[in-house]
Amino acid sequence: MNDSSHGHDHGDGLGHRLRHLVTPHSHDSADKVDTALEASDEGMRALWISLAVLGVTAAAQALIVALSGSVALLGDTVHNVADALTAVPLGVAFWLGRRAATRAYTYGFGRAEDLAGVVIVLVIAASALASAWFAVDRLLNPQTMTHLPWVFAAGLIGFAGNELVARYRIRVGRRIGSAALIADGLHARTDGFTSLAVVLAAAGAWLGWTWADPVIGLLITVAITLVLKDAAREVHHRLMDRVDPALVDRAEAALRAVPGIRDVAGLRLRWIGHRLHAEAGIVVDADLSLLAAHALAAEAEHRLTHDIPRLLSATVHVDPSTHPGPTHHAALAHTDLAHTSPAPAGHHAHHHADSTPAGHHAHTH
Repeated sequence: MNDSSHGHDHGDGLGHRLRHLVTPHSHDSADKVDTALEASDEGMRALWISLAVLGVTAAAQALIVALSGSVALLGDTVHNVADALTAVPLGVAFWLGRRAATRAYTYGFGRAEDLAGVVIVLVIAASALASAWFAVDRLLNPQTMTHLPWVFAAGLIGFAGNELVARYRIRVGRRIGSAALIADGLHARTDGFTSLAVVLAAAGAWLGWTWADPVIGLLITVAITLVLKDAAREVHHRLMDRVDPALVDRAEAALRAVPGIRDVAGLRLRWIGHRLHAEAGIVVDADLSLLAAHALAAEAEHRLTHDIPRLLSATVHVDPSTHPGPTHHAALAHTDLAHTSPAPAGHHAHHHADSTPAGHHAHTH
């Protein structure tokens, strides 16, 4: 999952190349969405369509499992059922994300998507354990697989259904910036490749290799475990407020490009659901008036929300060039300011810029 439309790692090595085989790799410049409500509507539609497609796929496979006794197909079916059921926590998360912020939840409910990602990781782990259990049991207690042409067809059905769902989920997830939906799409994509392994199990059984079915079942477990690792890493990144370092570089460059900003004293980015929030400190000339400093802060906020995909809001702190950065704040806090004249009405230590676009705020100190 990419934190930005272009801010991803171009690493080397076998693992990187394998990820490219199963992960869409886009250099599209900016997929911004107008409102979180539109994103949630599109996400909900993707979830329920995926649920319907995977439900039909799993039902067809389950019927063939009952007829053939294939443990490889059973493992694939269990995983497809689990993948379909992940639509439930994601659906709840998108529904919660549409709720407005409150006095208690001032940032809204976007974090529900990250919690849904945790549930998805647990579901993937459970399906991996179930697949391993059935495969090991079949190795210890061999059985003859029957209805081989149907098992072969079931593998193809599983691949087609999962690939269709994967493409749809990943495309929508990238468009609306949902890490959980992209993770679910990657999960479905790997399910498709594991479904093709069922075809190999059927071919092995046709050749008389009774061990082929449980061995393929174990290979499916390994594939599920790899998906589990990737999904867990991505969800962990979101929960720990990780963003792509290239995105931070891009935001700093955008701020430094604003005329009048001499330096960037600090910058923080974090994801809340599928939206970014920023806090930035800028250094300006010390002799600027309050009004001019406020205008620079508003321009900095505007530049950030224009240049950074899916950035919802930015809080900008202004430091004079004579006292740049947070190290000077403690000294200023203890300075006797009694001799200074009162601030104009409506202007306090924290100046709130109401002139910025709706939902976007710039603050000067």
